[in-house]
Amino acid sequence: NTLEQHHLRPPKSGLPKAFRTGVPAFDLFPFDTWGKLHAAFWRKPGLQHLGYGDPAGEWRLRELIAAYLRTSRDLRCAPEQIVITNGAQQAITLCAQLLLEPGDVVAIENPGYRAAGHAFGVAGAQLQGMAVDVEGMRSPGRDDSGCKLAYVTPSHQYPMGVTMSLARRLELLAWAERNQGWIVEDDYDGEYRYSGAPLAPLAALDRSGRVLYVGTFGKVAFPALRLGYLVLPRNLVEPFSRRRAVDMRHSEVGTQMVMAEFIAAGHFQRHIRRMRRAALSRRDALLADWPHELAGCSPMIKPVAGLHVTVAVDTLERETELVTKAESVGVEVAPLSEYWLPESETPMDDRAGLVLGFAAVPEADIASALARLRSVWRV
Repeated sequence: NTLEQHHLRPPKSGLPKAFRTGVPAFDLFPFDTWGKLHAAFWRKPGLQHLGYGDPAGEWRLRELIAAYLRTSRDLRCAPEQIVITNGAQQAITLCAQLLLEPGDVVAIENPGYRAAGHAFGVAGAQLQGMAVDVEGMRSPGRDDSGCKLAYVTPSHQYPMGVTMSLARRLELLAWAERNQGWIVEDDYDGEYRYSGAPLAPLAALDRSGRVLYVGTFGKVAFPALRLGYLVLPRNLVEPFSRRRAVDMRHSEVGTQMVMAEFIAAGHFQRHIRRMRRAALSRRDALLADWPHELAGCSPMIKPVAGLHVTVAVDTLERETELVTKAESVGVEVAPLSEYWLPESETPMDDRAGLVLGFAAVPEADIASALARLRSVWRV
């Protein structure tokens, strides 16, 4: 019954389409470079890498991730605090397995990332949907000791796209410290910021060891890589490593070692810059040709970060009509209503909207998709 209620939908298959969410520009990944590094490692791997590995991950990769986070996020952590995972989803699942008991209350963004909610639900948690406004997720009450954990996407809320304000971040940290609560901070697409200086992550502001930071390579490289990581308070590294060892021993060594060399040789930073430029250009292509006069829809707001944009729709009926017609011409548009918890008190029509990813395909494909949408939507 738990899995009937909490499971992931089958992933979208086939070649990337406009406007698929959750995927970066696959077409720009330097596969030649990656392939050479991969071949070089497996041509003559060190024999020390061929036995059972550290469940926390390969040390060199952990060192390089720590250095990267210091320069890119102002997040000062030691390599010992990093645990490598099979993508962000495993990182979230480990948090659910180790920090919660059945019946514990978890505050999650509503609307929000449903796969995270499912991970907490499978662990037996009660999900408490928290409203999202222009400042990000509202924090549990300062004295709300009944809530055990809060899951947030503060740098770019998924799917609404807002950035959590500094005041709201400090409020959430104060709640965690006062009530011995945990905060799981999912920085799923923090590499993509197009204007303004980013705010410090919650993990960088944390002074009491209550924040677990989730990172992933899936939004810079590609999701099929299944490579992510956790930055943990020091006292949690050993239990998280032990649990991971029971589940799967450790991550595959080749991917870790190749990624370490990819970072060390400077390819990773160059690729991030290339991906950021491409995402910005593709965002602008969407904004330029989007039918702003579309009936029953709010104007499209220019996103300052991330890989997707959300458009509010007046009614659930109109949302369904637009999504269905888009699908009929081979264009993927995600319905915002599906990101809400089913038991939400918010009226159904107030949950309606469109979520569009803009990074998956080049500008010419975006223009073609928008032309088809204009035709089928009769704009």
